[in-house]
Amino acid sequence: MSSGLDALVHRLRPAAAEPEGALILTHGRGADESDLLPLLDALDPERRLVGAVPRAPLQLPPMGYHWYVSGAVGHPDKKTFLETCDLLGSWLEAWAHETGVPIERTILGGFSQGTVMAYALGLGRGRPQPAGLVAFSGFLPEVDGFELDLEDRSGLPVAMGHGTYDDIISVDFGRAARARLEAAGAAVTYRESPMPHAIDPGFLRELPAWVRSVIAGAANA
Repeated sequence: MSSGLDALVHRLRPAAAEPEGALILTHGRGADESDLLPLLDALDPERRLVGAVPRAPLQLPPMGYHWYVSGAVGHPDKKTFLETCDLLGSWLEAWAHETGVPIERTILGGFSQGTVMAYALGLGRGRPQPAGLVAFSGFLPEVDGFELDLEDRSGLPVAMGHGTYDDIISVDFGRAARARLEAAGAAVTYRESPMPHAIDPGFLRELPAWVRSVIAGAANA
């Protein structure tokens, strides 16, 4: 089995100069590492950050990839979820080592299943806290053997977007995640949009300023 950065196929987007931080996005079920690549420039048009989009390790016939086997919404399959958490966590550690950008200056984000993985890697007990989280159309995972740490996330920046017509992951999951994160002290920027399971371009246009603010805050921490 490959190790380090080779453990996951990924696409890299370099920073324009010395990176001020990093931005890592995880795609949704049935997509691949090219799906969210344009979002790196959408979120960070000045290329202040080094960016990457890894490919999920599980193939989904007839095409595409996924991070875990889907069970009931909100409750991923235990075996595949835990295995992927370990693999993606090791990949992130290798990424930080190779780029010299620590997780504390890294924004983790994703869409759908990718949001679930961003939450898991950013909020899992015992894991280092990232600079911020970008969460499109996802949920906080509930899995036996995995524990979220929501005891104190004071000031953690989280940008969340969810469609009110989402029939894949109901907006109720986004609202529940918002409530739990705010109760933990996170600084949540939340948007609901009248759309299905997708990313709102209008909300996306608001986020470069948010990204700049998050990275500036991480640099001064």
